[in-house]
Formats: sequence, structure tokens, C-alpha cells
Amino acid sequence: MSRPQMILAAALTLLPTSVLAQGSDAAAADRPAEAPAETAPAPWLTTLITETPQQGFDLAITLARRAVKTTQPDVEVLKTQRPIYAGDADSLIEVSGVAAAWFATVAAANDYWRE
Repeated sequence: MSRPQMILAAALTLLPTSVLAQGSDAAAADRPAEAPAETAPAPWLTTLITETPQQGFDLAITLARRAVKTTQPDVEVLKTQRPIYAGDADSLIEVSGVAAAWFATVAAANDYWRE
């Protein structure tokens, strides 16, 4: 599997199963909706608006870290793999790219902090 395919596969794991199940077929409208979770966690991300670019960058890092945690919830696996990618320059550069993409999203939401 190529690196872009792996990234796409990881991103797809973040989508709710109801979105993946619907796909683009016409029968999706006939499917029953998923029952709501009995105790849904409180939303942690209520806004992308920040007062400063520094706060925006911090939010971007939080978004990237949350995506990793959501994709790989097993903390032991994360700890086991960390030494592998921590010394790999290509992996570290890719992490910067992910953070940059999140930062671009936050910056756009904040109209690039223009008044």
C-alpha cells in the first residue's frame, strides 16, 4: 500500500460508520439511522476560533494528536511504535505536513487573524 493510500485509510477510520455505510448508493436513504449512543462524550472541539496565531498553532497540534489517538487508541501500540518514527526524518517531516494542514484549516477559520 502506498503512503497516500495509508493516509487515506487512516483518515477513513475517523469517519463515523454511518457515513461510511451510506456511501453513494441510492439505497442509503432506505437504511435505518443508527441509534444514538446512550452516553455520548461531551464535545471537546467547540470552535476553531482562536485569539492569536500561537493559539491557532497549539490547536492545530491538538487536532493532529487527537487524530492519531483516535486512529490508534491502543496507548501501548503508540508507545511501542514511537521509537521507530521518532528517529525517521521522513516520518517527522510528514508530521510537520499534517500539523501544517491543520494550522491552515484553523487559520482560514480565523480569517488569518485579520481585523
